[in-house]
Amino acid sequence: MLLPTHLIVLGASAGGMPALTHLMGQLPATLPAAVLVVQHLAPDSSGEALAARLAAHSALTCQLATHLAPLRAGHVYLAPPDRHMLVKENRVLVTRGPRENNFRPSIDALFRSAAVAYGPNVVGVVLTGMLHDGTAGLDFVKRCGGMAVVQDPHEAEFPSMPESALQSVAIDYVAPLNQMGALLAELVGAPAATPFLIPPDLQLEAAIAERVVGNTDEINSLGRQVPLTCPDCGGALWELPQGRVLRFRCHTGHSFTADSLLDRSRQSLEETLWVALRMMEERRNLLTSMASRGEGQWSVQQEERVEEIKAHINRLREFLLSGLNSADDIAAS
Repeated sequence: MLLPTHLIVLGASAGGMPALTHLMGQLPATLPAAVLVVQHLAPDSSGEALAARLAAHSALTCQLATHLAPLRAGHVYLAPPDRHMLVKENRVLVTRGPRENNFRPSIDALFRSAAVAYGPNVVGVVLTGMLHDGTAGLDFVKRCGGMAVVQDPHEAEFPSMPESALQSVAIDYVAPLNQMGALLAELVGAPAATPFLIPPDLQLEAAIAERVVGNTDEINSLGRQVPLTCPDCGGALWELPQGRVLRFRCHTGHSFTADSLLDRSRQSLEETLWVALRMMEERRNLLTSMASRGEGQWSVQQEERVEEIKAHINRLREFLLSGLNSADDIAAS
């Protein structure tokens, strides 16, 4: 079996499996590239069933990625559930490293390692999905000389991921799904490009991902520490200035675009407010019990405190139930 001249790296989330099966059916068996796919999956989902579904619609050899599997032209590798899929030289790495953009497997993690390994011979593709995973990944691909492709968001079942990429990265091609197979076959049918100078920061980040964790000296060389904490582990965050997409990461390995960090912090704050509501209701119940057993002035004071905390509870409950669309809603309240 031949080594691939190119890599096609595909990322999809919500609505991804129908889009992927349609796209796989368009790619020829003689494709000179290996295709690596990250589809966001539940940790307990069956990766084998999804690989079989892709195989049923494709002339390519489709398989669930295994650690150290050799890359082969005409083969499709699907990232296993709850595992990152990376590229190292001409092999696939499967790791359980820290989440990136709140996902494992992460599209960004795959795209970065592929871009570092294959440079200008990588085509990165973002399909339908919600939120922002894949945006920074396409920026990595572009910084290493590769090509960036997104599904036309007007036809994507969930357009958030293609739209996010279009807003932040110089995308080379925006294509409807039924034309994407021919486009990808044309792009990887060109002769392999000459070696490209890979940015040192991406080389270091790819090496950290392969080892699962880094250290503070390495992260200090990538960016500057900022007064923010990682929502996943509580550690310090560093702002990474390279590239067109603002990103943050901790020395443990969690990584976020600014948009995904904002969304994750909103979720954490909302969870904290629900806990605060529960504690306030428990305090109200305790004060009510104390007031019912008191006499005279003490009872009056307790009842006043109960009424005061009821007002706080009602305000907080109304705020939470009205829906939180962004962290700015919370800050403005």
